[in-house]
Parts: sequence; structure tokens; C-alpha cells
Amino acid sequence: MSTATPSRMPAVFFAHGTPMNALGENRFGDAWRHYGASIPKPKAILMVSAHWYTQGTAVTAMDAPRTIHDFGGFPQALFDMQYPAPGSPALAARVHDLLAPVQVHMDRSWGLDHGTWSVLVHVYPRADIPVVQLSIDGTQPPQFHYELAKRLAPLRDEGVLIAASGNVVHNLRTMRRSEQAGAYDWAQQFETTVREHLRRGEHAPLIDYEKLGQAARMSVPTPEHYLPLLYVMAQQQEGEPVSFITEGIELGSISMLSVAIGATA
Repeated sequence: MSTATPSRMPAVFFAHGTPMNALGENRFGDAWRHYGASIPKPKAILMVSAHWYTQGTAVTAMDAPRTIHDFGGFPQALFDMQYPAPGSPALAARVHDLLAPVQVHMDRSWGLDHGTWSVLVHVYPRADIPVVQLSIDGTQPPQFHYELAKRLAPLRDEGVLIAASGNVVHNLRTMRRSEQAGAYDWAQQFETTVREHLRRGEHAPLIDYEKLGQAARMSVPTPEHYLPLLYVMAQQQEGEPVSFITEGIELGSISMLSVAIGATA
């Protein structure tokens, strides 16, 4: 029997891919816009981005987070983009309390990095929903992040959308430059493995992903883009459905598998 309630917000992992997805129209932006329109409007968003990888755990606690352009070598139009969503010190304080006794630093210097705004500019283009970012403590193992994320579950019943941004497969060293390049076999294999475990509600293999073999090691050479998935996966309650908003391998070794937990409207 499902424990979901009509008022419970879903949770979602966005495969953000290249920052260029923030510009123009493509199938990923279209899917993200459709998803935003298909769920109840959240009171606030708690986002875990691959691009805020820290020592220790931190949460943005300012009223007006800045738009961070944490990349290089892209067109000026991308650097000119702003996502002026408000912050929420109240949500930051709630996250601080939920995660105790883990020490959570109340940060007032970071803002919204491109892992957050390059997706939200499509999901909520009006930038009128408060956004708070939760950092990823790079000193901790995957099990820590999964258990930490479980403590955030009450937020879903308080109108907060728990979201994360990264890529299940993210190997820039092997990336093919042609947009028409096919996927590496190991990249396709790992994306399929992740998808099937998620479909069956099998979390343990995905937490201990390094034991999934060579395909996993090639797909996740460093953990920061993979770990955000655990924050969303941990939100799944008994009987809650899993759906896939986007999928496919870009540039040979970048997975665009986006995962939603919970029913849409």
C-alpha cells in the first residue's frame, strides 16, 4: 500500500548536462517545462547540485541568492543569464534542524550555481519560487548522503520540492565532441542498470554503486554528479511510482536520465 498523500510534493533528479541546455529550445528543456507544469506549485525548492561540493554540509541562508556562472568557454549569452529567485532563510533553518546532529553551516556567500539555475530556468521560468541549495559533503561516503537525505522527507509534506541536479553518467575525459556521437557501451550499460534498479525500488545497489563493475567505475569517475541522485532516491516511500522525465546518452558519456519520485498531477 502506498504511503503517499495527496498533498505530498514529488521529488526529482534532473540530469542537467551542458550549461547550454539553459539557452534556447531542446527536448530536455521541453521536458523540464512540462514537468514543472504537471506538479503542484511548490512553496519552496530545496536543491542539491553537483556543483556545490564541499567539506562539511552547508545550506544557503540568504534572502536573495546570486546567480553563479561557474563555468568557462561558453557564449556570452550564458554568462548574461540571471535567475533572480528569492532565497528562504526559514527553509534553511528548517533544513538545519532536520539534519541535526549533523552540523550544517548557514551559508550566505554561495548562491545558485548552474546545476540549479540551468534547469530551473525551464521548470520555473518566472523565478518566483524561493530556492535553497544544500551542499554535498565530499568527505562522506554514499551511505551517509542517502541517510542524510531521508531526514529531509518531512519537507515534502510541507510543500517543498526536493530536487537534485547532476548526471548518472558523467565522464568528461571520454566525452565525444560530436553531438551525433553514439554512446559508449559502458555508459549505456550503466544508465540501463541504474534505471532498472530504480524501477524495481532497489536502492542498496545504487548506494554501493562502485560494486556494479567496470561500467560503474567508468561512468562515475568522481562522485559529485552521481551523489545528487541518492538525495532524491531516498525520498521514495513504499509504493511511490518512479518515472523518467528525460533519458539518453549525450556526447558519448553524459547521461540525461532524469528521475521523478511520486505522482504528477
